[in-house]
Order: sequence, then C-alpha cells, then structure tokens
Amino acid sequence: MTYMPNEPEDIGDYELEERQALRRVAGLSTELEDVTEVEYRQLRLERVVLIGVWTSGTSFDAENSLQELKLLAETAGSEVLEGLIQRRDRPDPATYIGSGKAIELRDIVASTGADTVICDGELTPGQLRQLEEVVKVKVIDRTALILDIFAQHAKSREGKAQVELAQLSYLLPRLRGWGGNLSRQVGGRAAGGVGIGGRGPGETKIELDRRRIRERMAKLRRQIKEMSTARDTKRHSRRRREVPAVAIAGYTNAGKSSLLNRLTGAGVLVEDALFATLDPTVRRARTPEGRLFTLADTVGFVRHLPHQLVEAFRSTLEEVGDADLILHVVDGSHPDPESQLAAVREVFGEIEGARDIPEIVVINKADAAGREVIDRLTMRERHSIVVSARTGQGITELMDLIEQELPHLDHEVHVLIPYDRGDLVARAHKEGEVLSVGHTGDGTILHARVPSSLHHELDRVAKPVETV
Repeated sequence: MTYMPNEPEDIGDYELEERQALRRVAGLSTELEDVTEVEYRQLRLERVVLIGVWTSGTSFDAENSLQELKLLAETAGSEVLEGLIQRRDRPDPATYIGSGKAIELRDIVASTGADTVICDGELTPGQLRQLEEVVKVKVIDRTALILDIFAQHAKSREGKAQVELAQLSYLLPRLRGWGGNLSRQVGGRAAGGVGIGGRGPGETKIELDRRRIRERMAKLRRQIKEMSTARDTKRHSRRRREVPAVAIAGYTNAGKSSLLNRLTGAGVLVEDALFATLDPTVRRARTPEGRLFTLADTVGFVRHLPHQLVEAFRSTLEEVGDADLILHVVDGSHPDPESQLAAVREVFGEIEGARDIPEIVVINKADAAGREVIDRLTMRERHSIVVSARTGQGITELMDLIEQELPHLDHEVHVLIPYDRGDLVARAHKEGEVLSVGHTGDGTILHARVPSSLHHELDRVAKPVETV
C-alpha cells in the first residue's frame, strides 16, 4: 500500500518568513537589568572569532566540533571571521587556552575587528573574566551561545519559560559585583528599629540580584510544573484510548521536522539551521493498515548539550521516555553521523526509561548522503532504514516498519455488532486493526484486533459469531 500523507499546511512557511525578517540588533547592553524579562541578557553576536581546545580524539573530531560551533554562531546571527584550535591535555584553569594563546587571540581579534570571542566549551566564571581581560572584547562560551539560540527560537509559553529557567541557571554563578559602593545600607527604622548596633553594609547589589534570580527560578519551576500537568493529561488521555505513541528524536538539523511533515502533513517550520524548532509537536498518523498512532517531534540534541537545558526541558523530553517506539533520526549527509548517534544516546541515558524503548534508526537525507556513509551506517545499525524526507524516498517502507514495531493489540475478536452500535465499529477502525467486515440482517460481523478497553465494551454489547 502506498502511503500518501496529507498536503502540508503552510504554517511553517509563515513562521520561517517571519523569522527571516528579523535581524539581531547590535550594541545592546550585556548587563543584568531586569530578570523578569525572558531575554534578560542580550548577547551582541556580530563579528566573532572561534577558539577550541583539543584535549582528546583525532584532529578530525576537533575540526568537526569547531565547524559545528561555526554553524551555531551563524544560527545566532553572527559572522564568523576566524577559528583557532589549541592542542592541550586539559583546558587552562585560568584563561581556558593559556596565557600565550590568549595574547595571540587578542592580536587576531584586533586585526580582524571582531567584537566577540566564542569558546567551544563551558567556561568557569573565572576563565570567562580573565580571558575577557586579555582579549578586551566580549567572551561567551558554547553554553551561552546555545541558550541564546533557544531564546530566539522559543515561541510557546512553556518553551519561553523553559529557556528562561536555563538562562538564569547559567547566569546565577556568573553574576559580577561592582564593589561595596552598591551595598544597601541598613540602619535605624530600616533595620526594624534595632538602631545602634543594627547598622552595617547591608545587602549588596550582587546579593540582591542573586536573590531575585532565585525567586524568579522558583516561580518558573512552578509555572513549568503546572504547564507539564496539561501535557501529562493529554498523554494519559491518549494512553487511556490505548493509542500507541512514536517519538521522533535525534541530533539538531537531522531533519526531524521535515520527517514529521512528510509523515503527517503537519506543516511545522523547517529551516536548514540548528535548533530551528524547539516546541514539541504531536500529530496523529495512521499505518498503511489504518491503525492510529501519534507522532511527537522533540527538541534536537547536540554534543555537550548544556545540562541546564536538559533539566529545564525535562517535561518535554518525557515525550521520548513515554513513547512506545523511538524514530532516531540521523543526518546521513553529515561528515560524522556516528558521533551524532552517540551524542543523542547519551541524552537518552538522562531520560528515565528511554534506553528500554525500541528504536528505529532513520538515516535521513539519503538524496545528499554518500553511498559509503549509508553502507557504513546500515552495517553498524542493524535496525535502520534509509529515507529522504525531502524527496519521499523510503517513506512507505518506514511506515511499514513502524507498523511492525508498534505494540501488538492484545485481543482478537470475531463478533456480531447490532446496527445501532455503529460507533463500536468506528472505534475498531480508529483504535484497532480491522481484519474483515461483513454485513447480515442482524448487524455487522467484525473480525479485528482491538485494545482492552474496546474489548470490554464489545464483550458487553456484541455476540460472538460462533454462537449466532
């Protein structure tokens, strides 16, 4: 049976047009002004120099990591001028790259006219401060860059709250004080009438900022918990109807949203950029035999995904942990798809129950991938299939494979259903797998595999065919 999805809607096209119409504004302040704002820390990412520390693996791995950092920087809206890699046993504890390399980096920044340095790793607050003092321009790390992209792309209320929580978790240990001159002097009536002996330096500006951030984080966690309750309710409703759930997971820009659009006609935004879509999308689909299931598109993963994001997006990632089947999408045209598979499975390890769920490795972008890479992946990943979400190659075979891997329905029935209960026949088509349908003067003869809930209802209303 040839699978023909619905015609895709143009919702994603409108979103893409709107996104491409936006431009980053240069020269915005990077100081904390109001933690109640989602984009509390505006990063000026215009002309950047990249720097990475190669501590392990091959030179190809190091260059590949820096190339990914370049794509992240361009997604954030910046122009990459130069990229440097330093070979070290471990990052320098003071300046991340060592004093000599820091001076060399300063000269490159000055000669290229760059205004930002991006480091391919997460810097400690001390490394961040000391490297800035040497290069004399703004320094950010890989984590801050990813958080900035998430802040640009988050659209839903839940997504914005999750991103803000991750941003504040990152910012809290990196707040900078400006000395005791900004302390809040407390005394007299302000000290509750303590008077003499009650006066002191009071609460400093940085302490006040930290307290406000912690209060804001606590409020965001409560909001996310309330919003995740609605997600849980929808998930439990699908479970109650015993509709199988399939989660699409994988590395960022592997083509997950394109695959969802191809399978369901969802019309979600598709863009050749990292982390183009963040908000999870759940759509209904049917197997070639007509069995209903849900497809959930999840947030993309990346190497060294900031732990703040994993924690903040935990409620979203539970879509993976609660699925009956995982479609693990990998970019077959990428230079190192094996590392993408490993990075995603590392995140799976942080999601409760995800490692125990059946997995189909979907090697996407077959139209752009080399034959050698595809052969290598199919040899390594025995339970895999090669598709192209853009051209439709392999989609029919993927749907057949999904049908084979979905949980089998528990009960096979062969019953006579009165004509006034046509709703049960409709439910069998919607929730189960209908093998045959016949009609008599007394009702409809149904032969099907059905879930437990429908089986109980049929037991009560219908008659077994053998006793008719």
